[in-house]
Amino acid sequence: MADGVAPVTTRADPALVKALARAFRYQRLLDEGRYASISEMAEAEKIERGYLGSLLRLTLLAPDIVESILDGRALDGCSLPMLLEPFPTCWAAQRKSLVPSLA
Repeated sequence: MADGVAPVTTRADPALVKALARAFRYQRLLDEGRYASISEMAEAEKIERGYLGSLLRLTLLAPDIVESILDGRALDGCSLPMLLEPFPTCWAAQRKSLVPSLA
């Protein structure tokens, strides 16, 4: 414990947290115009285009779902492979299908 500050522990799934971080980073790069397309970004970042598209879809998750993932709570059964599959864009429908405890 340095300077009287205890380390923060979390139950967050590291794979989900990393995927979310990457998704929002890639979306920011597109928004800033660093890449003209997903295909251009995939080539430059050496990522399979389909996987990049799936990652970018994570930026469409409801804010409370993202918060739950980062906090490591209320996500029993919600995994990265599950979130990389197509999901509803409507936030209420996401809550119902992905995380019923948040619905």
